[in-house]
Amino acid sequence: MTTKSDVLVIGGGPVGLSCAYYLLKSGRSVTVLDAKEIGKGSGSGNAGHIVPSHIIPLAAPGVVTSALKWMLDPAHSPFGLKIRLDLKYISWLIQFASACNESNVQRALEPLKTLGQLSAENFSKIIVEEKFDCHYQGTGFLNLYKNQRAFDEGKHEADFMHKHGIPVSVYEKDQIADIEPAAREDVLGGVHFTGDAHLNPAVFLQLLGERIRAMGAEVYENTAVTGFESARGKVRVIKTSVGEFEAEQVILAAGAWSPIVARDLLLSIPVQPARGYSLTASAIQNMPRQALILGDRRVAVSPLGNLLRVTGRLEVGEFSTTPNPLWIQRLENFAREYIRLDDKLDIKETWAGLRPTTPDGVPIIGRSPGHENLFLATGHAMLGLSLGPGTGQLIAELLNGKQPSFDLNPFHLGRF
Repeated sequence: MTTKSDVLVIGGGPVGLSCAYYLLKSGRSVTVLDAKEIGKGSGSGNAGHIVPSHIIPLAAPGVVTSALKWMLDPAHSPFGLKIRLDLKYISWLIQFASACNESNVQRALEPLKTLGQLSAENFSKIIVEEKFDCHYQGTGFLNLYKNQRAFDEGKHEADFMHKHGIPVSVYEKDQIADIEPAAREDVLGGVHFTGDAHLNPAVFLQLLGERIRAMGAEVYENTAVTGFESARGKVRVIKTSVGEFEAEQVILAAGAWSPIVARDLLLSIPVQPARGYSLTASAIQNMPRQALILGDRRVAVSPLGNLLRVTGRLEVGEFSTTPNPLWIQRLENFAREYIRLDDKLDIKETWAGLRPTTPDGVPIIGRSPGHENLFLATGHAMLGLSLGPGTGQLIAELLNGKQPSFDLNPFHLGRF
């Protein structure tokens, strides 16, 4: 039996659900497929940060040098690299290293800024219009520093961001206690990106999933895509573990799994997984006032109503989603260096998720170069949640034949 659809979205994470939402709002009929449960994949356990301030791509000058330095101290490094003898993986690593330059940053700045701002605006609208109670707070996020060199680099970044229109404030040591009472006394200062926000991503995605169902979306969970049939430049059949689907338009938003899902389509999608971890605990006595990033540790701390989440680590090339207990404990230890945690945390959940990462640190958004009815929305790295609503709006505009809100050429797969 074959199920026929108007628009079929492959992937029920932040990007896929956002695409479904904006398409449904535009009057399209939508079917969503997910290999597991919608809203409960890699987007659900992340830091929940909405960060239009993140305009510098992951591939930037100094990243390779820093990564090599970190790898010499594996017990404390925020970065890890899976050794894998795979030609596509090795090619990706070479492309990534080549992209870590100033030219790549300059190419990415404006597209990432525009997409980030659109997405942040869309978050605000969705939460108000849909009355989502997901612990949304527009209090910005604060980088805390205990190392003077790192603080100086943070100040330099703040100047750079200010010049590019990102709202930011710098606080010296004597100001930190007033801004963030949870910070330890030896914190030297902070950089506060005041235009950012955060929310509980699992709750937001649950509510968004419920909303698209109420709007008429057909949702198929535990439905893995196993292949495709194409003819005359179009995707004709989507094969899955529960049967076949036909659709007028198809959106691939399967995160780190996108290249594997698309293998039948003969598309080279240069996305590699980058695993991260989080622990979620009951609220502590001294809850932070805003979302935090902890200096050199690159660890995020997010107050989520009656919960506290600590998130960190970037392990490139690792497909496993099983949390490493050693790194879960390290995240807690790193957080204790910067903020006053309770003597014993009441840990409710530990998590590992995969961030889909492109070699240049810029997402892939747009029409497939080989299929006129296939649209790609993947490669958002750590920003899948943050950039989801913006990406969803753009894909809906493009699919509906409208002029996108801004130029999508910097996001096109053809750049590789």
